[in-house]
Amino acid sequence: MKLKNVLNENVVKIDLESNTKDDIIKELLAILKDNNLVDDVDLAYKDVMSRETKMSTGIQHGVAIPHAKTKAVNQLTACIGLKKEGVDFNALDGEKSNIFIMTLSPSDHIGPHVQFLAEVSRIIKTEEARNSILASESPAELLSVFGI
Repeated sequence: MKLKNVLNENVVKIDLESNTKDDIIKELLAILKDNNLVDDVDLAYKDVMSRETKMSTGIQHGVAIPHAKTKAVNQLTACIGLKKEGVDFNALDGEKSNIFIMTLSPSDHIGPHVQFLAEVSRIIKTEEARNSILASESPAELLSVFGI
């Protein structure tokens, strides 16, 4: 999985405006919609929230990876947003999340979704990478942490 095939400066927002989990998810979906990457925002929202009810995608160390398989997209799509102050995302470690990486993939595709999540997880597992992401002042700087 080449992250550069999915991520670019247009799908990165350095300073998310939202202050709640629900609004963060809506703001990330708006980024995808603004880039014509999601056909049905309402369906995508429903599918992401359905996934969240099974288990929060707030993992740990300030990272949340809201994701879903949905008929609202035709191919794997993703975006990244930062909220330096953090938002309660029901993370496994109880900490606020400030790095949000959303990915949506078609309901009938398995491989790319899992590969994307694995590649992103490999990169963000180090504290150094997470700190570099949070210190990013531009989408280009943030993407460089991912080798893009």
